[in-house]
Amino acid sequence: MPRRERNKFVKKNQVLELRIEDYAFGGKGIARIKSEEGSFVIFVPNTLPGQLVKAQINKSSKNYAEAKLIDVLEPSEDEVEVPFQDIPGAPYIQLPIELQHQYKKESTLTLFKKIGKVENIEDLFDEFVTSPNVFHYRNKMEYGFSAIGYDRVTKRDKDEFTLGFKRRGVWWMGDNLEKDSGLFDKQMEDSLKDIRQYCIETGLEPWHGPKKTGFFRYFVVRKSFKTDELLCNLVTTSPELENFDLQKFASFLKDIFGERLAGLLHTINDETGDRTIATSGTIDLVYGKDKVVEELLGLNFEISMKSFFQTNPKCAEKLYNKVVEYVLEDKSKVDNTVVMDLFCGTGTIGQIVASKSENAKIVGVDIVASAIEDAEKNAKRNNIEGLQFYAADVGKFLIAHPEYQDKIKTIILDPARAGIAPKTLQKIINLNADRMVYVSCNPATQARDTELLREAGYQMKKISLVDQFPHTSHIETVVLFEKS
Repeated sequence: MPRRERNKFVKKNQVLELRIEDYAFGGKGIARIKSEEGSFVIFVPNTLPGQLVKAQINKSSKNYAEAKLIDVLEPSEDEVEVPFQDIPGAPYIQLPIELQHQYKKESTLTLFKKIGKVENIEDLFDEFVTSPNVFHYRNKMEYGFSAIGYDRVTKRDKDEFTLGFKRRGVWWMGDNLEKDSGLFDKQMEDSLKDIRQYCIETGLEPWHGPKKTGFFRYFVVRKSFKTDELLCNLVTTSPELENFDLQKFASFLKDIFGERLAGLLHTINDETGDRTIATSGTIDLVYGKDKVVEELLGLNFEISMKSFFQTNPKCAEKLYNKVVEYVLEDKSKVDNTVVMDLFCGTGTIGQIVASKSENAKIVGVDIVASAIEDAEKNAKRNNIEGLQFYAADVGKFLIAHPEYQDKIKTIILDPARAGIAPKTLQKIINLNADRMVYVSCNPATQARDTELLREAGYQMKKISLVDQFPHTSHIETVVLFEKS
């Protein structure tokens, strides 16, 4: 067995101070170590050109290394002050939004050029779709309890009752959220310190990650932009539950939020894994109602605590508008035909297409049964006909339904972050549709699939980028492929 060549520049777990020089796709800052032997690249996620950072090497090869960010020692000269508390979920909140857009566009198009082999990607670029709300755009947030806190002065851990977010890269350490983070609801986040104090005064313990003990685990909140209501879910373990008055806690929340409080749920999670809702746990309604209603493009969607729903609904409207624009660009491939909506989730895109087309039949398929249940309920609520939903693995569904081969003109694809498995993509290609509209929350896997689609005769015609998550590295893409 050949001996692995040792890296001459860095060692695993080595802690370095690095100056970030450039930006790569996915929010990876590029630093370089220079020596007489040449230049060596280190990728550090969630960093920006110009920053001086402390980072720890967690993976290395002969040609490059990857490191996790420990701390930002000096900001970039491009950063500006904002009135929000910094949190791991918004690493670029101090970077002006125009620069965020520039970095995202350049790095994403470069990705399609390199991985997807689309040499003329700039010519095919259609639009960069921006979020209507740059701040306070999220409709759901999960706050974690922890018995181990973070001292921002000494930059060390300490024993402390915390409610907020985990420190970046440290699963067992919490960081109190003392005020608005700029991502979620301002009133809720400004009140989180009062909720924390209420819980402290009960004398019950927060979750201790390493010991896997404690009572309080998570406080999860959903918000409806249509009604401005808040749906809360307190997640605890079951021991000592008799010592916590859930109705009194509901009254406390009602005093803070008044009519904005749609309901309070209580979830029991006795599992040791770091998950909000346990597979074996219970979820009960304590006060109010267990759902809120959201509106997208004139359609109403009932959302429970467990429902999947777009996190930035105002920007999701713009995303769906772009998808529907591409789908309906050639209505002859939609009207009076069957349109496949694969990986359809709660069926939002299919419903909008059905509502804007003439006599189109939409067949939606998704492996998540609860999402399909929501899709069927929402279609009924919105009185939209011509929709059929199936809870099934996409690949297995296509094998079981050969009748659709050569009968489909338009396919809508919206897979999870992992993208489409090559065998499943081949089954989709075998349908022999005229065109595909492919939505992706992970352009890296979409770029990979772009090469396979081209080999099968599908050419990229247009690509748009949608910034659903300002202040993060995430970007969504909408691509129109047509058979040549």
